[in-house]
Amino acid sequence: MILTIYTATTMIVLAYLLGSIPSAVWIGKKYYGVDIREYGSKNAGATNMLRVLGRRAALPVFVLDFLKGFVAVTIIKLLKYDDLIGQNDLINLQIGAVFATVLGHIFPVFAGFRGGKGVATLIGSVTAIYPSITMLCFGVWLLVLMASHYVSLASMVAGCCFPVFTFMSPKVYDSLPFYIFSIVIAILLLITHRKNIKRLLDGTESKTYIWRPRKVRILNEEKNKTQENQKTK
Repeated sequence: MILTIYTATTMIVLAYLLGSIPSAVWIGKKYYGVDIREYGSKNAGATNMLRVLGRRAALPVFVLDFLKGFVAVTIIKLLKYDDLIGQNDLINLQIGAVFATVLGHIFPVFAGFRGGKGVATLIGSVTAIYPSITMLCFGVWLLVLMASHYVSLASMVAGCCFPVFTFMSPKVYDSLPFYIFSIVIAILLLITHRKNIKRLLDGTESKTYIWRPRKVRILNEEKNKTQENQKTK
């Protein structure tokens, strides 16, 4: 029993450490010479990389952030070979790994506890548990994004559909913790996007065009900062 608890705890801590890998920060600094947290929405995530540095920078960040969550939850599945771990226990531990990984992305120990919103990491984590539900949510996200060009709106709508699809799924009919988890995730997504909600209501939220060629916006950001500094002097 003690060994099982120790192993499970270690895996949850490992999930947090995996989530703490700041792919956006490291890629931005190494290949573009910028700290992505100083530009755009100031979030260390794939969406801000897309807006500021373009698709070539955003794609590897999304893939790495997705894999962080996927690997963290997949590792937890190894506990199914422990006779002391039942199916419900395994689901609970996987949910714990999801929270730990996303928490690591939002507050990364390797990047001064300044990270992103954890959407890509969350997608990877849930995909490792129930890929069919994730695909449905991704379909909603893509449709909303293509219709509105707002990544934040697409993420919130897809997140709110998550508990709906969970309730409709026959695979999770006996997993009350996962039901609760899906509702909590939807609420947390709305909370973490509260600034985006305000900008959407004000009409100032930035649009994202995935298929449109993009340019690096660093010079514009620096120009705006210079103008703001001059005004304050």
